[in-house]
Amino acid sequence: MAHPLSRLGYGIGQGARVAWYASHYLALNRMRGPLVPPDEKPVSIKGPIPKWQGVVARMRDLFVQDWKNIEAGLYRAPAGLMSPADAVAASLRFFRDARKVDERRLSRRHSEVMSDELRARYPRYYLQNFHYQTGGWFSEESAGLYDTQVEVLFSGTAFAMRRQALVPLAHALRGGDQRRLHMLEVACGTGGFLSDAALNYPRLNVTGLDLSPAYIAKARAELGRRRNVSLIEANAEAMPVDDASQDVVTCIYLFHELPPKIRKTVAGEIARVLKPGGTFILVDALQTGDTPDFDGLLEVFPIGFHEPYFTSYLAEDFAKLFDARGLAQKSVTPAFLSKVIVFQKRG
Repeated sequence: MAHPLSRLGYGIGQGARVAWYASHYLALNRMRGPLVPPDEKPVSIKGPIPKWQGVVARMRDLFVQDWKNIEAGLYRAPAGLMSPADAVAASLRFFRDARKVDERRLSRRHSEVMSDELRARYPRYYLQNFHYQTGGWFSEESAGLYDTQVEVLFSGTAFAMRRQALVPLAHALRGGDQRRLHMLEVACGTGGFLSDAALNYPRLNVTGLDLSPAYIAKARAELGRRRNVSLIEANAEAMPVDDASQDVVTCIYLFHELPPKIRKTVAGEIARVLKPGGTFILVDALQTGDTPDFDGLLEVFPIGFHEPYFTSYLAEDFAKLFDARGLAQKSVTPAFLSKVIVFQKRG
């Protein structure tokens, strides 16, 4: 059992994190315009919108589970908070950009990154300003702001939700020789989860794949010194990875940003590269009915943020999608506004 002071330090650290990012969220709500521009019809929300007490209770459940996992030795405690100077600098960058994002949102400009040059290199669905963010997935500025933007959106819980993927990862790797095992993360972004995996399994052979050159560059800057981590700039629809070469594949917050047809293609690629008996860990947003009190919140999300495929995501049957490709669903675990789904490849 962990020392009580360790538990206290964890509580203070995560409490400070939530307070910092939640204050950003509240400030952002005060400065931005209406959810729906005045020239658009009001949107009818069918599901319930949770009261703040319910949101806080679910958030508390997440941190209680996170600490239990740490106490059980499933993964290490998170690193401490960033320095005050770095935190203030990141905050200033965030708020400077937030005004641009809100202006883009109110005018519904979500295709600024589309150009003839990029259309020749990237799929059409990818050439959008998801979340109305500046630069889409294509700029150093976007890559530098992304982690702060996500933590503000989730009031400081994003990293804790992501860490829940370390639980099935621990079970999948248990008893194996890390030096002979391989993990691939599909859509690794700036490398946050790769860092978690490398920290907990320093001898594990880890590969991160992402289509964004800017985000891969950011991940490389963060992870470049780790010998067992490699990074690939490539499309998840056609991964340059050998058949049946991976013991574990992870994918975090990608599938809600894929069109339904492309989800099937990427699911097929994941099944192709996974070894028989291997584990696939999917982390993404809740879907309709997972936490009924939050259903209205899920309906609102794609209205305030440019998420064109989120509504279809809410109804996607992932058990059926992956079963058709030889992966059996083993478990589904909610984690506040996200959930962790674990699959195993047959054979």
